[in-house]
Amino acid sequence: MAVLDRLALSFLHRMDAEQAHRLTIRALKCGFGPKSRLSDDPRLAVEILGKRFSNPIGLAAGFDKNAEVMGPMAATGLGFVEVGSITPRPQPGNPRPRIFRLPADQAVINRLGFNNEGVAAAQACLAAFRAKDRNTIVGVNLGKNKTSEDAAADYAAGAKALAPFADYLVINVSSPNTPGLRALQDPAELRALVQAVEAASKEAGASPPILVKIAPDLEQADLEAIAGLALEPGIAGLIVSNTTIARPDSLRETERAAETGGLSGKPLFQPSTEVLKTVYRLTAGKKPLIGVGGISSGADAYAKIRAGASLVQLYTGLIYHGPVLVVRMRRDLAACLERDGFTSIAEATGADAR
Repeated sequence: MAVLDRLALSFLHRMDAEQAHRLTIRALKCGFGPKSRLSDDPRLAVEILGKRFSNPIGLAAGFDKNAEVMGPMAATGLGFVEVGSITPRPQPGNPRPRIFRLPADQAVINRLGFNNEGVAAAQACLAAFRAKDRNTIVGVNLGKNKTSEDAAADYAAGAKALAPFADYLVINVSSPNTPGLRALQDPAELRALVQAVEAASKEAGASPPILVKIAPDLEQADLEAIAGLALEPGIAGLIVSNTTIARPDSLRETERAAETGGLSGKPLFQPSTEVLKTVYRLTAGKKPLIGVGGISSGADAYAKIRAGASLVQLYTGLIYHGPVLVVRMRRDLAACLERDGFTSIAEATGADAR
């Protein structure tokens, strides 16, 4: 890591986590983000969801909640970015403090609660971005308002407003920070949400692929039910996984580990990868999977791919390693493919789950 990168991270880590995030977004909007000049190795290209991704490494939802820095983040060398979660109405989220770093564990606990400026603000940002950039692959992650009693209506409202600007839509029913949200992972509930989002997208004159983001804490029976649903028409793929409510015994930051919220980062890597492998087997590799959870190196990304992911996403890894991580991961991922004799990401996908 370059000296300036280390200094920048050191400065940010001395600040409150949420304050550091707001400063980072502001800096990116002002053009201070790094720009990768490294061309992607052709072996890293992935063709799924009707798109060609120049590399499989993407930005997970939660970083760019209001669709403000899609271009600057793509410029770091990412193959795609995902914005949100976005709710129909603006909402402040849960009381602060609500983000906690666990540096000894390379982890973060958050209980943000879908804080965002709402669909109208995101729509304006996405429309302005698409007016000048149609090439960057952008996923839009949809959520429901905390006080809403009609979840399907909320997800439909998001889809109707944002589907025309999205390369794919995500139904987020797995955040642990909105009361009752994870109950929507029930197949009957989920099927209704998918149908509502699909109908709203078509009404808006668009039909982006619809993905569902699931939790890493599901029981085997729940995974089997969701995998069965994923094989039905309407769901293009699954994102595995969101943050966990579990607290592994290995955590060293025991005081902060007691905070309520979703745990992300290194401790999530192994359990989320096991869930990914299980889902790949249950779906027989017939639907694309995006692997998320604890990725902080090219080797981590490669392990997710071998477990069944066609694409991967990161967020917490960027907090601890900075955007230079993206360039390093692309190089290391290509080296992993070379070492194992694979000529493409597709060849390696699911190699450990077959």
